[in-house]
Amino acid sequence: MKAGNLILTKPEKAVNATIKLTGSKSECNRALIISALSEGKVRVENLSEAADTVTLKEVLGTRYEVPGQVPALQPPHPAPEINIGPAGTAMRFLTAFFSLQKQHQVILTGSERMKQRPIGILVDALRSLGAEIVYEEKEGFPPIKITGGFDQKTAEISIKGDISSQYITALLLIASQLPLGLNLHIEGELTSRPYVEMTLSMLQQCGIQHHWNGNVISIQNQPFQPATIYVEPDWSAASYWYAIAALCDEAEIFLPGLTLYSLQGDSTITEIMANFGITSQFKDGGVWLKKEPKAVVRKIFDFKTCPDLAQTVIVVCAALGHDASFTGLETLKIKETDRIKALQNELAKIGVELIEKGQVYKLNCAKRSIPEKVFIQTYEDHRMAMAFAPLALIVPELEIEDFKVVEKSYPGFWDDLQKAGFGVRYEVRGITN
Repeated sequence: MKAGNLILTKPEKAVNATIKLTGSKSECNRALIISALSEGKVRVENLSEAADTVTLKEVLGTRYEVPGQVPALQPPHPAPEINIGPAGTAMRFLTAFFSLQKQHQVILTGSERMKQRPIGILVDALRSLGAEIVYEEKEGFPPIKITGGFDQKTAEISIKGDISSQYITALLLIASQLPLGLNLHIEGELTSRPYVEMTLSMLQQCGIQHHWNGNVISIQNQPFQPATIYVEPDWSAASYWYAIAALCDEAEIFLPGLTLYSLQGDSTITEIMANFGITSQFKDGGVWLKKEPKAVVRKIFDFKTCPDLAQTVIVVCAALGHDASFTGLETLKIKETDRIKALQNELAKIGVELIEKGQVYKLNCAKRSIPEKVFIQTYEDHRMAMAFAPLALIVPELEIEDFKVVEKSYPGFWDDLQKAGFGVRYEVRGITN
């Protein structure tokens, strides 16, 4: 059931705030799988409050650290059916994880949208290793039944590089625990390379070595070493504050904990937003964002390595009336929603077109107009809500559908907007507060 809508206002076009972000969802989800596979040798600190991470943590049977105590890892005891809701990362990672768990049989299912998101490429790869996985409904899609534990048939797997990096990461996370190890052959150009590099770096922190030669990533059978993974704040969440700064007349925003040298590919938002006059100064244990007058001249943005930033940057361009072209959006159609179609629908409400021409998408702002009030549908997609929220700086009254959708990755988003001076009014089941 949808939670209700939310009204955003921001008459003043200035923001001066310090915003403490939750831990990176991408890092947390990898760390939780690593911790479970290590049987407690690997500890995780600064876990994200994101719903996807909470869901994965609960399925794996781990718990959050308690100050002054050592976190305990409880062996997973999955129910016959596990419903992970809309958590796409959990679906991919758990498919690989449970394929290794001896004497376990589980059915992995999720929301209706999750049942429309393909998983066949990962299942085919695991089956080629020897895993026993069957589809419960539609071929190539969840729900799936996994019978854990298998005799490995081969160490050689080929997988397309231009699909979701989560398929590749799921395989890399379990590779060191396969008796024969894994030689993963990547076919064609690798999409979202930084996410694969993040996975390998986190594994290396825990003693798992790899070799990456050409298009082949090799990981031998080897044990995890005792380690602690500290999760950095989420650069994806930071991107929305960069967007806010870009639409302000004046902005000075401090985001504690973020570092210049990050595992997260979305840290490239610093370079992207420099085109919009946003400087990033790393000091005082975080990053300072400051708005400086600058004409936007860049016309082409490539999101091949950072697709989760696409909605944010496209909305900023539309809000500023800046015609631009975008590439690297191939995976957006199989996310929480078809993000291309969702962007086209919602941008039309301010008179902006996003035109698809093969693998290039062009923004046409010729008919851009800003009405007094705009209603934004979120399509059960957390990034739609947060990418469009900065429009409150140019639209007098912005209504966002289903405000709780942000809990998937950034539960405190609306509270943080209030801290930054936004007017936030919730409308829950006809009650306004």
